Amino acid sequence: MIRANSGYLECDFLLQIQEFIFSRPIIFAQSVFGYPNWLDATCFEVSMKKLMGLLGACAMFFAGIASAQVKDMPGGPAVNQLNLFSGATQIARDIVWLHWLMMIICIVIFIAVFGVMFYSIWAHRKSRGVKPATFHEHMGVEVAWTVIPFIIVIAMALPATRTVVAMKDTSGADITVKVTGYQWKWGYEYIDGAAAGVKFLSNLSTPRAQIENKEPKGPFYLMEVDNPLVVPVGKKIRIAVTAGDVIHSWMVPELGVKQDAIPGFIRNVWFRADKIGSFRGQCSELCGKDHAFMPIVVKVVSEDDFAKWSAEQQKLLAANADDPNKEWAPAELIARGEKVYAANCVACHQGSGKGIVGAFPALDGSKVVMGPKADQIQVLLKGRQGTAMQSFASQLNDVEIASVIDYTRSAWGNAGKGQDPVVAPTDIKAAR
Repeated sequence: MIRANSGYLECDFLLQIQEFIFSRPIIFAQSVFGYPNWLDATCFEVSMKKLMGLLGACAMFFAGIASAQVKDMPGGPAVNQLNLFSGATQIARDIVWLHWLMMIICIVIFIAVFGVMFYSIWAHRKSRGVKPATFHEHMGVEVAWTVIPFIIVIAMALPATRTVVAMKDTSGADITVKVTGYQWKWGYEYIDGAAAGVKFLSNLSTPRAQIENKEPKGPFYLMEVDNPLVVPVGKKIRIAVTAGDVIHSWMVPELGVKQDAIPGFIRNVWFRADKIGSFRGQCSELCGKDHAFMPIVVKVVSEDDFAKWSAEQQKLLAANADDPNKEWAPAELIARGEKVYAANCVACHQGSGKGIVGAFPALDGSKVVMGPKADQIQVLLKGRQGTAMQSFASQLNDVEIASVIDYTRSAWGNAGKGQDPVVAPTDIKAAR
C-alpha cells in the first residue's frame, strides 16, 4: 500500500486495476493464439511489464502530489476556503454579513416556493381524483404575491444601500494615496500625511524561475511585491484610483476594497484597517498578457512604525533624487538601466531581448535600438498607439529612461554597435 502524507491516497485499488488490465491479456493471448514462437510471447510479456511499471510510477507521482503540503497564505487565500474573508475592516465585515443575509433569504424563499409547488403536485394529483379549481383571480392571492416580495426587497435593499453609501464616503480621510494601474504593475503616490510626496512602483517580486517552473513555488507565489503600500492602523485611508493605459481594478478582499481603475478618471474608495498585518489582493480586471502578475500588498503597521517608515522614505527620496544635468558615466547608466529593464520591460521583451514572436518585438538587433537615439526616446516617452507599448514619461524619470535606453543599446548582440550608443539624461529632458 502506498499512502501519501496528506490526503491518504490509496494505491491498492490502482495496483489491482493494472494487474487486471495488463496481466490478464497475456494469459488470454497465450491461450487463444497459442504463440507458436515462444519469443513472441516473451516479448509481449516484457512489454506488458514495462507498461505495468509505468502505471505504478504514475501512481507514485500522484501520491507525491497529494502529499505536498499547501498552507494558508497570510493575508491571502486559505486552503479549501469557501467563505468570504473574515475582514480586517468594518466594511469587509458588513459585506460578509450582507452575503449571509442574502443567502439565508434566498434559501428560505427557495424552500418555501418549491415546497408549496411539490406539495401541490403531490397532494392534488389526478390519480387521487382531485378536481382543478376554475376561478380566474383571487384578490387576496394577488395582494399577497405583490406585497410580500416588495417587503422582502426592501428588507434586502436597506442594509445593502447603507453599506454601499458607507463604502463611497471618503470624507474625513487621514491619508490620501493615489493609485495608478499600469501594464503590469501599480504606482503609489502619497498625496498628504507624513509620507507626502513619496511615490514608487510596486512590481511582482516572484522570481521568474518559479514562474517558469525551474524552481519550487514559494509560499507567496504571484502574491508578493517589491514595494508594498504601507499605511497606519486605525486611520482612514482614501485611495484615489486611476490608470495609465487600460482598465485595471484595485482589489484587496480582506480590506473590503474593489475599485476599477479607468484611464482619464479618478475613482475614490477608502478603508480603515483595525489590525496590523499584510493583506493581499490582485488586479481583478482583465488587462492584457500579464494580468495575473499584478498583485497588491497592503502592509498595515502601527502609527509609530508608519512615522519611522515615512521619515526613511523622505530621506531616500531626497538621496535618490536624480539630477538629469549631472554628468553620468556610461557604465553607471548601463548598470542602472539593467535594473530598470528588469522591473519594467522584461515581461514583454524578455531577459534575452528576443521578445515574443507575434506579440512583442525583439530589442536585440532592433532597427529602433540600433538606429538614431531620437526615435527610441520618442517611443519610451510617447509609446506606440495600437500596441502594448505604453508611455513611460510619467512612470520613469529622465535618468531612468536614459539608463534603460543605454542598457538596451549595449546588451545582447547590440553591444554598442549601433548609432548613438550613449544617451544622456539631458537628451531625455530636452525631448520631453
